Amino acid sequence: MVLVFILKKKSEDNPITFCYLPNCRVLKDMRSKKMIFGENLDSKYRDTVLLQTFLVEGKINFGKSDTEAKPCKKYIVEHPEENLEAHLQNCDSTLIVERLVAIP
Repeated sequence: MVLVFILKKKSEDNPITFCYLPNCRVLKDMRSKKMIFGENLDSKYRDTVLLQTFLVEGKINFGKSDTEAKPCKKYIVEHPEENLEAHLQNCDSTLIVERLVAIP
């Protein structure tokens, strides 16, 4: 019965999504928080639509990120189509967008 319920929900218009991998889980967590623009963020990047694409299509560079930082974890999310990477702070209830820089 549970399997039938899950398969039915996955095939509907608003399906259930399952995040098993770390990249998907962290991005899903970030999407659920209020987004705040940092003081150093260039005004041309203060576009929530652009930033939401990072949180949906982006790939976290865990090698460059500081997942142990306190009080907020620091992540670098790359968006290859835009040739940009976002420097984000993932706090308890907010997501702070520090800056966007070109990928070398």
